[in-house]
Amino acid sequence: MNLRSIFGGGNKSGFDIGLEKTRKGFFSRLAHAIMGKSTIDAEVMESIEETLISSDVGVSTTIKIIENLQKKVEATKGAKATDVYAMLKTEIADLLTSSATGSSIELPKEKPYVIMVVGVNGVGKTTTIGKLASHFKKSGLKVMLGAADTFRAAAVDQLQIWAKRVDVPIVSRGMNADPSAVAFDTLQSAVAQKMDVVIIDTAGRLHNKVGLMTELSKIRRVMQKVIPTAPHEVLLVLDASTGQNAIEQCKEFTKATDVTALALTKLDGTAKGGVVIGISDQFKIPVRYVGIGEKVEDLRLFDKDEFVEGLFKQN
Repeated sequence: MNLRSIFGGGNKSGFDIGLEKTRKGFFSRLAHAIMGKSTIDAEVMESIEETLISSDVGVSTTIKIIENLQKKVEATKGAKATDVYAMLKTEIADLLTSSATGSSIELPKEKPYVIMVVGVNGVGKTTTIGKLASHFKKSGLKVMLGAADTFRAAAVDQLQIWAKRVDVPIVSRGMNADPSAVAFDTLQSAVAQKMDVVIIDTAGRLHNKVGLMTELSKIRRVMQKVIPTAPHEVLLVLDASTGQNAIEQCKEFTKATDVTALALTKLDGTAKGGVVIGISDQFKIPVRYVGIGEKVEDLRLFDKDEFVEGLFKQN
């Protein structure tokens, strides 16, 4: 299933707007770094390094970028300070290209396609599920939701509101129900009703809580009693505005379960959009979706070319 046919090509201006805060901070620091400089010297490189780190690209990824940039500068005789824009743009684009990014998913021979969604409370996990359901349904797919985040009443209620808004069926057993039982019931119901896509919301407990691995593993095992290949995707939702904390969450969740794709929310509300670069580089997991606003259509399919263009667009 090609996700571009579901999410559409999108509006590039919307992506530009979503990156506005990050772009403004990024460019102002870069401009300051080369101000009054004719060549790319050690001071400029140090300022670029500070710019990348302050944009939450992350230390290890920043070091990689700086080392590669230094090699390009040394290989390019007579490089001007203003050339740093093009060099840095190319370096980031190459880094994103070498990391795992994807816009298509392979549907199993036997439906439904099962997405298990993980992430801590407050990152926009339930809202992301609702928006995903809306996109899938509008494309003509039959979608069902499973409310397996049963430790927080608000999570169940919020998902029910989204199910009603999008007009898709939901399986819910209320607060304190066994999450694995909810997942099992959801898949049984989805198979019986010949659904195309099932999205299971799981507990949004803190990523450093003991027992997360056990719980997620149990949900997997129970789902596989109904559909042996499930889940077909484990989507980790992260809040881009938390910067380095998002990277730490990614570390913990990838230890706890086999995360296959990422969704980065609230990209429009932060100057820390560089975290996309760091996460993509460090984990080599597809950044599948990004949230750049409140509307359903503001959950966008991640496009590395649009991201780089939006980051370096000069107003």
